[in-house]
Amino acid sequence: MIKALIFLGIILIGLCISPWIVGNTGYVYIAAGDYQLETSLVFGIIMLIVFYALFQVLEWLVITVINLLLRSRFIPQHWRRRSAKKHTLIGALAIAEEDWPAAERAMIKGADNGELPALNLLAAARAAQHQNKIAERDQYLARAEAQPMTANAVATTRTRYLLKQGELALARAELDKLAPTSKSKAPVLKLALELYRAQQDWEALKLLLPILKKRQILDDAKLTALSVETHCALLKAASLKGEDALEQCWQWLSRDERNQSEFLAIYAMGLCRFNRKDQALKLLSKKLRSSPESALLEVIPQIVTAHDEEIRKQLLKHEITHENNADYQKCLALLYQQTRDMKEAKTCWQNVCRLAPSKDSWLALARIQEQLGEQGNANQSYRQAVNL
Repeated sequence: MIKALIFLGIILIGLCISPWIVGNTGYVYIAAGDYQLETSLVFGIIMLIVFYALFQVLEWLVITVINLLLRSRFIPQHWRRRSAKKHTLIGALAIAEEDWPAAERAMIKGADNGELPALNLLAAARAAQHQNKIAERDQYLARAEAQPMTANAVATTRTRYLLKQGELALARAELDKLAPTSKSKAPVLKLALELYRAQQDWEALKLLLPILKKRQILDDAKLTALSVETHCALLKAASLKGEDALEQCWQWLSRDERNQSEFLAIYAMGLCRFNRKDQALKLLSKKLRSSPESALLEVIPQIVTAHDEEIRKQLLKHEITHENNADYQKCLALLYQQTRDMKEAKTCWQNVCRLAPSKDSWLALARIQEQLGEQGNANQSYRQAVNL
């Protein structure tokens, strides 16, 4: 509605002033050397507009011709880039479908003229890895490594593939190039964790633990389990190296860690290896005052003999509270066997078979029953062992 009113106003204004314009056409005189041009003002304005329009058309034609000439020169390169984009898209879709042969072919075709050849080459290496084409995979990674800003990505990828391949030494060499620290990316730290565990490099894992905790790579439960596994392995290795190595490793642990049953059990076994049984029994007795845990109960029968009465008394104080603890009952059974108290040993083995039946526990009970002359019960226990 507003536009219609505006147009109507323009028309009315034109109708009002048109008689004045017709009556006053104006005069234009142009002289250039021997040439002279006389015309009305209205005609001069019209010619100026026509001349400007022709000039614009001529400019457009010139620019169009120049663009055509330039474009015709770069048309092959343009076609190659379009083809590279097409192959890259096909390769990405093939990776999504896990069609690895098609993905490898498409990504390699799109690598030479693509905008990001490194991505094409890394994707092709991944496809080759899934096909167990080791030589082609290494070739693609080498080509990708020659691209700018790809050193870390290629080293991470190569480490991961070598680890899956079982080439631990070569994988470690690649990982050392990345030098995992607290500033490293999470994938690098996870690779370091996996590789160190595969190599059983517990020293490296011990240094990695604080970084994993700081970066929250693992949850609390997994981090605790890894810490226990690492320190147990270090203590076992130290006990095989020598007494000084064992003491040094033990002192590395914090006070809370030295109070953990898993570590204390290994340390006690190491002390016995170096003829320091009295010290081992003292540590075990002190720990048993609070609560006997599975790790301690497993090593006590290996350390204690029939003459070690004190630790037996300490252990029997928990007989009521640990009546339904299979590890505790098994420990008592083995200790009773040392003192030739077969009836008590039989009772304990029966509790073990009731709480956590296994082939070994039924066989142990059957042997005790044979020694007590209970052949019928022993045969039944043997049958239970066979059924497991």
